[in-house]
Parts: sequence; C-alpha cells; structure tokens
Amino acid sequence: MFCPECSSLMFPEGDEWVCRKCDFRKPKDASKKQIIVEKAEDKEMMIVEGDAKTLPTAKVRCSECGHNEAFWVLRQTRAADEPETRIYRCTKCNHTWREY
Repeated sequence: MFCPECSSLMFPEGDEWVCRKCDFRKPKDASKKQIIVEKAEDKEMMIVEGDAKTLPTAKVRCSECGHNEAFWVLRQTRAADEPETRIYRCTKCNHTWREY
C-alpha cells in the first residue's frame, strides 16, 4: 500500500497503515484481504571446507608455479557490450590471474 499524500510505502501498525515519511494514517479495510510477509531473522548457511572442488577447472599453465590446472569463473567486469573476464586460480598454489 502506498501513501496517497507522498507516494511512499505504508507500513502496518495495529489497525492502521502508517506512512513513515509524512505520518499519514489510514485505517485497515477489513473487507480486503491483506497478506503481510515478514523476513526470517535466523538464516542458515552451509559452509564447505576442505578439498571440495565446486568450480570448473581448465588446463592452463600457472605463471607462478607452472602447474597445469586452474579453477575458473566468468565475471562481467566491464560494460555489457564487452566480453566477460575469465578469472583463474591455480589449484596448487592459489595464484589468481585474469584473462580479458
């Protein structure tokens, strides 16, 4: 619901909708169905440790240790009309480099 005075988002407080910008108040309409979604405060995150290989690998020579295998990811580091950047990380020494 948006405020009719300033067009900001209105928030529910008790039996009213309240605009936090201009303090406009409007009673909730009982005839309309209103769904309020709240964010969960406790979230779980899985952390993978150890020798788990989750990134793709490529046969590329590392300039630091000479190893022939590296993880790689593609990132759009420049404008959208330019090609993406391939970022490599050596599987042996963790040296990181880019290929444009």
